Amino acid sequence: MIIKILGSGCPNCKKLESNVRQAVKELNIEAVIEKVENMQEIMAYGVMRLPAMVIDGQVKSMGKLLSSEEVKKYF
Repeated sequence: MIIKILGSGCPNCKKLESNVRQAVKELNIEAVIEKVENMQEIMAYGVMRLPAMVIDGQVKSMGKLLSSEEVKKYF
């Protein structure tokens, strides 16, 4: 599983990354977590609001800071 956190480096983007890492650890899932801050790459996903979470190439969430419990629902 490849999980990308799309964001500009704002506090909410960093917190989402932390929550994703926590959820992956708690569920003992094999995943690669990448942080994407390049705006052209972010726009290629059609994301207009940050932070966003992409799992295996599909946008699962945008414009919302998900808790680790909410993140788990996408796995």
